[in-house]
Amino acid sequence: MTQASTPTADTVRRLVRSLLAEGGAAGAGPDVRPVSEGGEHATWWIGTRHVLRLAPDRDASLRQRRELRLRDLLRSHLPVAVPASVAHGEWATGLSYTLDTRLPGGSAEEQTVSAVGEADLAGLLTGLREIPPRQAEALGVPGAEPRSLETLRAAAAEAAQHLAAADEFDPARLGRLTAPAAVQLAAQAGTAVLVHHDLKGEHLIVSADGRVRGVLDWTDAVTGDPAEDIAGLAVAVGAPAAVRAATLAGYGARPCLRGLWLGRCDTVIRLADRLRGTDDSPLPLLRTQLRRAWEPILLERVTDLQEGVDETP
Repeated sequence: MTQASTPTADTVRRLVRSLLAEGGAAGAGPDVRPVSEGGEHATWWIGTRHVLRLAPDRDASLRQRRELRLRDLLRSHLPVAVPASVAHGEWATGLSYTLDTRLPGGSAEEQTVSAVGEADLAGLLTGLREIPPRQAEALGVPGAEPRSLETLRAAAAEAAQHLAAADEFDPARLGRLTAPAAVQLAAQAGTAVLVHHDLKGEHLIVSADGRVRGVLDWTDAVTGDPAEDIAGLAVAVGAPAAVRAATLAGYGARPCLRGLWLGRCDTVIRLADRLRGTDDSPLPLLRTQLRRAWEPILLERVTDLQEGVDETP
């Protein structure tokens, strides 16, 4: 897989100067500084109004180009903003970039989502559900098979023992997700929708009044299990808010509980991986995400996983 050297501030400045010159503005250009959050993209603030995202390899470049097409589709369906690209091309041979508008607000890691913000999240889930999967797939969005909650539960149980030894987590908390319950919460056939698939705090733009104003980074979007986005929201904004938003979007108990347990198992596994040294995510963030996902919700108090769950998709 072709990969260029890590871009430097000088690389970014040269690219930005060329883009500004094409737009008719000469000079040194705006300040550039790296974004601490960015995942697999080398991401830079460009002044106060733009964000430059540089794909580090060809696979990321393919997904970034697909994202540009997908965002055009999303704008007509979602009640929240997605970034617009004001320039895009290649920053190195075969490696793409996009210069995006910067959406106003802070991430959900910095701002608390209000009750009205939960309605915004419900609108996000509703909009994604209403986009025909074939329409997204025609843009190159891949399909993804649902994850096995049984397999994830087993991995989480092993990880929980590691966390218990480090005094980080009580493994008994996983006890409610029994093996039969994990089978009951398997994804249902025919329920695939367009899924962001990476809904974490840094990708949710929240205003000072708690409204969700935008969603970033659609490079991992797939058509697949809607519970994955419910899981992402549980980790990003807390289990109660995630389930309330999903319920407002029309999802029943089964996908809500499935998403809840996907998110919970994921947080246990990620924290254990971090303590083992196989994950380099910030430890305080992983602990916060685990706490959010394991917040109690009313739905699990009134729904007996042994007796069955609502079949509403």
